Amino acid sequence: MLQVGLTGGIGAGKSTVAMIFSHLHIPVYDADSRAKYLMLDDLRPQIMKAFGEDVYQNDRLETKILSSRAFSSQESIDRLNKIVHPAVAKDYERWALAQDASYCIKEAALLIEANSYKVLDKLIVVSAPKDLRIERVIKRNSFSREEVEERINKQMPEAEKLAFADFVIVNDGKNSLIQQVLSIHKKLISKT
Repeated sequence: MLQVGLTGGIGAGKSTVAMIFSHLHIPVYDADSRAKYLMLDDLRPQIMKAFGEDVYQNDRLETKILSSRAFSSQESIDRLNKIVHPAVAKDYERWALAQDASYCIKEAALLIEANSYKVLDKLIVVSAPKDLRIERVIKRNSFSREEVEERINKQMPEAEKLAFADFVIVNDGKNSLIQQVLSIHKKLISKT
């Protein structure tokens, strides 16, 4: 079974593209959702030690508190990533072994940055204009423009991500996402 990565910057449209693949009956592992689940349970002691006990209140992860601390410096981002990424990698491995399909998708924002793309067979990068990405995230998360720009600036530049891509999906509101996904789907099916 081919293992295919799906990535892109914040607001690029990874989740929308993943949903299209899932409608084609392709198993999709949502690394961000699984990371949140693992952070609520398995990783809780490590996160509390690294970022303070108050990041959990009433058995809930206070994401705004954690985000403000984790995104305060590159060192803090790296600290959180060193806790979360290995746990997600193991969780993905278990999940992938249980799949029965010609290929599966691992959707994650930081596939390249975490070097987890290296264990995958192919990589899809979703690309979108920066202004459109900002607009999407403001609508979705109620962040200010400054907060979104700060997060974008802390991510790998899109041009660098594109250099790793086997396939690029342009999500600019002009090109059909469905047609782009179907084209990639046909190519991946033909490789199995």
